[in-house]
Amino acid sequence: MKYFFLSDGWRIGRVWELGGLWNEIGWRRRPDIQQLPISLLEKGETLWLYRVEDAVLMLEVMPKTDGTPVQEGIGQVILKRLISAEQVIEHLCSLNTEAIAHPSDLHTTQPQQI
Repeated sequence: MKYFFLSDGWRIGRVWELGGLWNEIGWRRRPDIQQLPISLLEKGETLWLYRVEDAVLMLEVMPKTDGTPVQEGIGQVILKRLISAEQVIEHLCSLNTEAIAHPSDLHTTQPQQI
């Protein structure tokens, strides 16, 4: 498994695997991407931890919108460096305990399975 942190209010777009864009017909399924019930508070932003299967190489992420084009800020980002479980643990251990948010502390919905 691989992992990444994604800011609250952002969504996943296209997904790439070794052969290019993820092909749901070829794989006969969607990629396994799950939002985990672990988040961090960093510089006032909530960052959720996501888990993806090893076949995923890169992900496109973008801010959630109400259908209108994004006028300001970043329109999309490609995540090329997904991290291992060991790297997640190292990052969590390097933070102040106050920076780690527990799901009960946040007023958001349940983790999403994509």
